[in-house]
Amino acid sequence: MLGRTLIGVSAVAVITAGTVTYLVADDSTATLSATRPDPGKVRAHALRDLPGDAAARAAGRQVRGLPAGPSEPFSLLGVTWDRPRASLKGTVRIRTRDAASGAWSRWRALEAHAADAPDNTGPRGRGGTTALWVGPSDGVEVRVAGKALPAGLRLELIDPGTGRSAPAPRTTGTTGTTGAVGAAGAAGAAGAMDVRLAAATTAQTAQTGTTAQTGTIAQTAAAPRPVMVARSQWGADESLVTEPPTYDTAVKAAFVHHTDTGNDYTCDQSAAVVRSIFLYHVKSQGWADIGYNFLVDKCGTVFEGRAGGADRPVHGAHTYGFNTDTTGIAVLGTYTASNDPTTPGVAPAQAALDGTAKVAAWKLGLTGVDPTGTTTLTSLAPNGTGGKYPYGTQVSFNTISGHRDGFATACPGDQLYGKLGAVRTAAKEYGTQPATLATTLTGANKVGTRYYTKSAVTLGWEPATVASYEVLVDGAVAARPAPSATSAAVTLAPGAHTVRLRANGTDGSTAESAEYPVTADPSAPVFGTPSTLYLRRTTVNLTAVPVTLSWKVTDNTLLTGLKATSPAAKTFTTGTTSWAATSTPGTAQNWSLLATDAAGNTAASSASRTSALIHETSAVRTGTWKTTTTSSYLGGRGLYSSAKGAGASWTFTGRTAGLIVKRASNLGAVHVYVDGVKLGTLDTRASTTSYRQLIWTRTWSTSGKHTIKIVVAGTSGRPTVGIDGIAYIR
Repeated sequence: MLGRTLIGVSAVAVITAGTVTYLVADDSTATLSATRPDPGKVRAHALRDLPGDAAARAAGRQVRGLPAGPSEPFSLLGVTWDRPRASLKGTVRIRTRDAASGAWSRWRALEAHAADAPDNTGPRGRGGTTALWVGPSDGVEVRVAGKALPAGLRLELIDPGTGRSAPAPRTTGTTGTTGAVGAAGAAGAAGAMDVRLAAATTAQTAQTGTTAQTGTIAQTAAAPRPVMVARSQWGADESLVTEPPTYDTAVKAAFVHHTDTGNDYTCDQSAAVVRSIFLYHVKSQGWADIGYNFLVDKCGTVFEGRAGGADRPVHGAHTYGFNTDTTGIAVLGTYTASNDPTTPGVAPAQAALDGTAKVAAWKLGLTGVDPTGTTTLTSLAPNGTGGKYPYGTQVSFNTISGHRDGFATACPGDQLYGKLGAVRTAAKEYGTQPATLATTLTGANKVGTRYYTKSAVTLGWEPATVASYEVLVDGAVAARPAPSATSAAVTLAPGAHTVRLRANGTDGSTAESAEYPVTADPSAPVFGTPSTLYLRRTTVNLTAVPVTLSWKVTDNTLLTGLKATSPAAKTFTTGTTSWAATSTPGTAQNWSLLATDAAGNTAASSASRTSALIHETSAVRTGTWKTTTTSSYLGGRGLYSSAKGAGASWTFTGRTAGLIVKRASNLGAVHVYVDGVKLGTLDTRASTTSYRQLIWTRTWSTSGKHTIKIVVAGTSGRPTVGIDGIAYIR
């Protein structure tokens, strides 16, 4: 599941004797760009032996690092090494220079063994410490000390850039200090709203084939989906994600983490912190994507993590050995004990606990998991790779557990771990709220779990007493219906979107409907290869010429229907590219196809063609030929010859033609000529006797005048051939 990126070159500077010297690092991933906004940069610098520590060396300890000096701009940093599952048995200490004030920070420690990892790191992954958010900085000093340090040590400097777009606005109340975690039995965000709410329903009937649908949709989970900052909003550079997501069968548990990136961030910087963690996981450690499925900041804002669909069981990289059938929720910050001698932490904010409970309640509820229950998971960490439990061990977990429950780590820190009981209780309360804002969606076709429209959709709802309504498209307000409205239409730009309704209560609380995934597609399917009719090699009848209609049709979004409308009605699967049929000779027929996509766009392709039969008696013959009469031949008569060099030819105007013969074990071969050019020799021998066999065809790109001629080859021991004419299409 790992992906790696090619590594470029940059430089880090150190100050020596009053001058600035830049040391080129061959393994740096720096790229320079003056264009803003940007998705961030990663610069990697190899650590080297540091002189002057005789005591450490006398104790048999290695010391590597970088001396204090200026560097490229960065806000988050970590240390990585070559072997992904190797432990760094020692200490990693850093200090940084503030870009604004120029002041150097105190020495800080990085956890030397990061337990967040994919189950299979692959040959190109890298081990790494936890990363630390230090804010905008332009100088660094690094010191790594220990016995038998791993190879390939390097410093990773992450500049988060500015992202591709601004994060979604925070919802009312997310920065408060009270919430469901702190107040048992407290109502949810929508609980005090004077809104008529409809009970959630889990039944969702597949609807296809219509251009307008009406049906109440609600969360499949009992808990409402929390407001979430999408990957596009926090600025994920999707070009770095070169491998598709993988999926589990269910989500049986949620593991809670702390990112251990420090607490010196503001909530306005949260998107940059998430973006930096993404870059550290993908570019520095070689993972396929950010490891966590969700992230929550100190203000309670929930961020979508690993790609693949927040509502789907995306396989993450967060709890080594137990990534299967689980989800990872990471709280931004460090929540170790306040007196931790290495990395003292803080108590988690109430809003962060609330956000964790909300996303856990919703995610577990999608598969009907009780957030206060237990579940059994099987360790998939190969023995000897650092897993807490041997491979194959079945372990009972709380359905909301801490990272340390599945791996030998301090994560999520003593102070956050001690709050998990309250998180479970709050998640249960969120999951048992009896109502959600019910809506209907019209103007779209539902295929699977997604809706498709050509352009516009309409949300409908029951009348309610509210301060205002907002229709959200991709998390942004697209329409503000009047408080008395019961429906609103929105026109969508081409592409994939999410649509939902938000009701704002008179008391400042909010409620939201379930989210509709909608794709707008104004483009019709395309017949890249028009329908083409040609002869098919099989038995011919006077009333039925065997033909094949072929085509190729594609759609930019989703092809849902494909059928023939003439000369007969027939429905095909969308991947079908041909139709074996028969044509009535002497009758002009229109061969028409109709393709339909999920949004209701249609495209047609047709060809008007006439098939014909020319009997053997119409052939221009040379040499000796004899006539035989039997009902097995077309028209009851056929020609046969044993004279080597005897010929028969037919001239016609058409675009495809074929030779009709008798086949038997004692029959021989003929030479075939088209328009005076010999194409080859055709053997009519067969193990069983059969008549009216169309065994050879020739097709041209356009209709034209052509001559087909056969010459008896005089095959040794079986010189005789029997012919019955030709078939062609014009």
